[in-house]
Amino acid sequence: MANQTQFVNAEFFKNGLQRFLPNSQAVGLASILVISFVLIYYLSDLLMPVFVSIVLAFLLEGLVEKIEKLKVSRWLAVCLVFVFSMTCLVFLLFYLLPIVSEQAVELIQQIPYIIQRAQSEIMRLPKAYPQFISERKISELVFSVQKELLTYGQKMLSISAASVVGLVSALIYLFLVPMMVFFFLKDKNDLIDWFVQFMPKDRHLSVRVWREIDEQIGNYVHGKFAEVFVLWAVSMITFSILGLDYAMLLSVLMGLQAIIPYVGATLVTFPVLGVAYFQWGSSGDDFMYVLIAYFTIQALDGVVLVPLLFSEAVNLHPIAIIVAILFFGGLWGFWGVFLAIPLATVVKAVLRAWPSIDDSGGGGQQV
Repeated sequence: MANQTQFVNAEFFKNGLQRFLPNSQAVGLASILVISFVLIYYLSDLLMPVFVSIVLAFLLEGLVEKIEKLKVSRWLAVCLVFVFSMTCLVFLLFYLLPIVSEQAVELIQQIPYIIQRAQSEIMRLPKAYPQFISERKISELVFSVQKELLTYGQKMLSISAASVVGLVSALIYLFLVPMMVFFFLKDKNDLIDWFVQFMPKDRHLSVRVWREIDEQIGNYVHGKFAEVFVLWAVSMITFSILGLDYAMLLSVLMGLQAIIPYVGATLVTFPVLGVAYFQWGSSGDDFMYVLIAYFTIQALDGVVLVPLLFSEAVNLHPIAIIVAILFFGGLWGFWGVFLAIPLATVVKAVLRAWPSIDDSGGGGQQV
């Protein structure tokens, strides 16, 4: 009886393996995924500049290929794309970043005034709605908020104390990453040939999954960059016309909100409307103009811009997007958040390919 039970358990385990690892191609794909995840997870601190360079080279590869289609040599195409990307980097570092930093400092300096004004506004609530809220509760709430802000202020001081280390890291990224991106683009074919020799020979499934991932991620990331730029430009023009303070800072936040779907738009609402409220109050026409303009931009982004830019991108359920942001953001911080949807696309592509594998172990065409 015991032998029969062991035999049944062995058959069940064997059938399970055959279901999830049906053939050598699936085993090879699983091995590649596991090894890649382990290497990235455990070596991310040491080799993060390399990983960042690979990601940037992958994003720029699309532009290189488009220029090559115009009968331009790859060397010249790489040089043109590299010069263009460096020009954008110089614009960000020496024009956009100083303005954003200056406005951020000005806004931080206004925080005590904002807190004081908010406190006076909140203290009016017990008089207006005594049946719902008491003055004691308001005082406790204000004290709690002040305590949290003090804690955050202390954390900011500790971060600024370590700014020297951050400056050194930034300099490393500033010089090392562009150099590696250039060589990744220039020597792409040689590097791929070198890497392929370490992969399993029976890799038709892996190549099929990679082609789908390459197409979907390329469409998504290129569209996301376009969305960020359009949101920043439209917001900057709109906020400047309306005379909103810290227009550049808030416009950058409007652009960056696109990186984190759903969550980003919610978070950006507070600084934009908060600055407008403390600049004009809620009763003036100027505040209403900003309110209407802000929600108009958000609506056009969701109704027009996103469908136009992402018509060919992968369609993920909102819950899957939020879970991906939480999971990969917890693993790799900013880059995990930025690449959460592409990484979720990888998972989806693998799951879509898995059931279509022939259980008989047919290898298909090798690549």
